[in-house]
Amino acid sequence: MSETAPQTQTTAQFPSTPRFTRFLAARPVWLVGVLATLAGAVVTEAFALVARAAGVPMDAASPGAEEAAEIPVGGFAGGVVFWSVAGIILAVALARWARRPARTFTVTTVALTALSLAGPAVAPHTATSTQIVLAMSHVVAAAVIIPTLAQRLSHQHR
Repeated sequence: MSETAPQTQTTAQFPSTPRFTRFLAARPVWLVGVLATLAGAVVTEAFALVARAAGVPMDAASPGAEEAAEIPVGGFAGGVVFWSVAGIILAVALARWARRPARTFTVTTVALTALSLAGPAVAPHTATSTQIVLAMSHVVAAAVIIPTLAQRLSHQHR
């Protein structure tokens, strides 16, 4: 005879300590966004530094550019901060007006992250290894920022 455990639905939480959850719930959405962005920027820049140390060339070109230019140290962190401003504004707006802000934020930002992968894929004059690192850096940043803000949005005080 085999007994099966009852199935339960689980949700991804990052990190899932009660203390961290209470910390997030007690802070304004914009502040959680800023803190998540800073963490995402640090983690993403560390990822890029490891790739750089492993010998991945950090030269990339934008569409229409004649040649690739070097991505400076700090460039990945700067990109995360720049693009996260839109995510923070979205989170604040959803916290105020959305019926289910955490779900709406997660669906929207995951879709935008997937869309952002097209940029590195079509970067001209850019080594394939660099394109992979660029695409993965989008995923790394999203993996830090999206769950943290979504967790905060799930604790709305209405």
